[in-house]
Amino acid sequence: METPKETRERPTPGGPQDFIRETVARDLASGRHRTVVTRFPPEPNGYLHIGHAKAICLNFGVAKEFRGRCHLRFDDTNPSKEEQEYVDSIQEDIRWLGWDWGGHLYFASDYFGQLYAWAEDLVRAGKAYVCDLSADEVRAYRGTLTEPGRPSPYRGRGADENLDLLRRMKAGEFPDGSRTLRARIDMAHPNLNMRDPVLYRILRATHHRTGDEWCIYPMYDYAHGQSDAIEGITHSICTLEFEAHRPLYEWFIENLPVPHKPHQYEFARLNLTYTVMSKRKLLDLVQNGYVSGWDDPRMPTLAGYRRRGYTPEAIRAFATKVGVSKANSTVDVAYLEECLRDDLNKRAPRRMAVLRPLKVVLENYPEGKVEEMDLVNNPEDASAGTRKAPFSKVLYIERDDFMEDPPKKFFRLSPGREVRLRGAYFITCTGVEKDAAGEVAALRCTVDLHTRGGSSPDGRSPKATLHWVSSGHAVEAEVRLYDRLFKAENPDKAPEGQDYKVNLNPDSLVALAGCKLEPSLAVCKAGDTVQFERLGYFCCDRDSAPGRPVFNRTVTLKDTWAKIQRRGK
Repeated sequence: METPKETRERPTPGGPQDFIRETVARDLASGRHRTVVTRFPPEPNGYLHIGHAKAICLNFGVAKEFRGRCHLRFDDTNPSKEEQEYVDSIQEDIRWLGWDWGGHLYFASDYFGQLYAWAEDLVRAGKAYVCDLSADEVRAYRGTLTEPGRPSPYRGRGADENLDLLRRMKAGEFPDGSRTLRARIDMAHPNLNMRDPVLYRILRATHHRTGDEWCIYPMYDYAHGQSDAIEGITHSICTLEFEAHRPLYEWFIENLPVPHKPHQYEFARLNLTYTVMSKRKLLDLVQNGYVSGWDDPRMPTLAGYRRRGYTPEAIRAFATKVGVSKANSTVDVAYLEECLRDDLNKRAPRRMAVLRPLKVVLENYPEGKVEEMDLVNNPEDASAGTRKAPFSKVLYIERDDFMEDPPKKFFRLSPGREVRLRGAYFITCTGVEKDAAGEVAALRCTVDLHTRGGSSPDGRSPKATLHWVSSGHAVEAEVRLYDRLFKAENPDKAPEGQDYKVNLNPDSLVALAGCKLEPSLAVCKAGDTVQFERLGYFCCDRDSAPGRPVFNRTVTLKDTWAKIQRRGK
């Protein structure tokens, strides 16, 4: 089967109705189905990532649009890799995205009894047999894309012998891996998935729901379609890599007495630049300490995005704009960030924070005087109103906003230059204090007291407006500057002999202590997102303590990576 050529694209909003929705509409109009029933079927062996968000929005979205229902079903057929923690996190993520399965929560393990009974049916019908080949031998016998497979030496066993062996497998008489139950289909089939696939393997592992009740477990390909059939799924929507599995999906449906005959439809999975979405690789990053956990804000997991400050609205908008197609493509991660900026720009309150503080002393401002400056909470939302910010003789500004010997196009503060302080006054630098190492330690400035509010009666207008925080009122905080976890556009491409981790970005996290925030930020709660004026969007982290907040950078105000790439060219 030819794999569609992958393309690189930047999606645009709108576009034609996708083929999944067209199919559903046609099936309902023709009377093929009276209602639409979809399902989202995650394996509970890791946390959900941004690729799953696209599938979630598709399955739940289609069901909602056509007034049907969407089931949440955990395909929990591999207890050696599955945990209750993953089950809980998956449910939390789906609810956070804004979707609800109602009373339709299911597990493949709910159907273990029925699946086993149907396996016996296949044995009795001569369509399945017990095989003693090892896993490596099964692979060797399967053949290649150009050569047919060889039949197992045990393929000729009779139904009675196979049934006896299967029941003894179930009873725990044989060691792990010593025998499997395989479908008897066609060892010369051009599709390798049809060459006598394994249905059951012996595996002594405690299941998170059934405990030690079973020592044989169904394979995903066997359990998945039959679970769909039991639940009455009308449209089994999955990603494109399962297209080659569809003949096997249909073979089981046709050869078992299932109560319903669902159909499988495939769409292209989401691929993002600068991102890996393999569960195996994400687990590797977590287990080997490259990140702090599944919810590390650099991870592409929904838990990581949530902790970083992403909104469910932005992710749903992204999933909609990316669209659904049959062609593999790679979406620029900058498009996801753009969707987030669009959303946060409308909702995030503005606040002032100085991340790398430089002290400013206003020499002509009265000692001990404190004024309350009125600042707009969100210029995009008039209903957000204003807030008060204290202003005093000693302030902090960003160290990057001052240069002692500035280049031609530097318009911020320098000796003799006037700038505007946001919502406050014009100030002019009159002197520089340095420490023993010769580094700038403080600035001496004068303030024009006739420019309160940021405008001058004589009409002059400085070219730069700086944010600031009053020294005596500042809240000290830690700010974590998160960036992309990988420095390579395609992290999976690595030099020969090295793996994807060689592309990890060493600057993906920079933690800054001693940052100065305006006092209104002292009461932020974990999950609160704000815009630090001129710096970006930031989210209050769960590590915050009373009076000592911790903020994570959610996203910069502009796509700084694009600038870096242009500069490199």
